[in-house]
Amino acid sequence: MFTYEVTGIRVRYADTDQMGYVYYGNYARYYEIGRVEALRTLDYHYKEMEDSGVMMPVYESRFRYLKPARYDDLLTIKVIIRTLPTARVVFDYEIWNQDGILLNVGETTLVFQRRDSGRLCAAPPALLDKLRPYFQGAN
Repeated sequence: MFTYEVTGIRVRYADTDQMGYVYYGNYARYYEIGRVEALRTLDYHYKEMEDSGVMMPVYESRFRYLKPARYDDLLTIKVIIRTLPTARVVFDYEIWNQDGILLNVGETTLVFQRRDSGRLCAAPPALLDKLRPYFQGAN
């Protein structure tokens, strides 16, 4: 299992609604920040993958709002990949505030897609090589 935490994500005023809570649609952006940074720690970059002809669009997204994040909160986004990717990869997320309160949990499923044809394809070997050590010995 691969896990990574992105810390220090400050909630900006523009991220909030009239009640001072983070607008629900912004959680998808927080998930993307977590996903991109988690892969970056593996020295795997979206841009390089896309330049090689493979895209990774979101296929499905689920959110559960437990408590509201508020303006000026300092968030931690925990990203988890529980299974080695195939033609799809599932990311789980937990978003915590600076007081250690779990605010949001979610999941996104992304698929690997050939840029030239739009057809689904297997996960790029370079990504699998980076992730495989986290799954050694897992049954």
